[in-house]
Amino acid sequence: MKGISIGEAARSSGVKVPTIRYYEQIGLLPAPPRTEANRRLYESGDLRRLAFIRHARELGFEIDAIRTLLTLQDDPHQPCATADAIARSRLIDVEQRLVSLTALKTELQAMIEGCSQGRVDHCRVIETLANHGQCVNPHH
Repeated sequence: MKGISIGEAARSSGVKVPTIRYYEQIGLLPAPPRTEANRRLYESGDLRRLAFIRHARELGFEIDAIRTLLTLQDDPHQPCATADAIARSRLIDVEQRLVSLTALKTELQAMIEGCSQGRVDHCRVIETLANHGQCVNPHH
């Protein structure tokens, strides 16, 4: 039997051993063949799949979206409309998060700029945290 151990697969793919086991458990990665000593053996296709999953996770795709994308990858003759829709949905999530983070940044800047750096009873940071109504943007 050829293949590499789960430890080698982890080092090669950048995915931790427990995460590889989890991906197998939830069906993102097929269960590999095992040696007589019951050790998993991974092939190059498994490593490519792990790299795909790792990259998708780094980009913030949810497990269900990754499952769908893997299904599409396994049958490359399908139209790519589903993959496009998944990516567009993720982009919308990122854009919404950017708006939220920008509001948060503005609020933190206002708190810091409003701080007299005197006593705590005049501290804008403490005041704002104690009273949400004093926020520059109530939707952060």
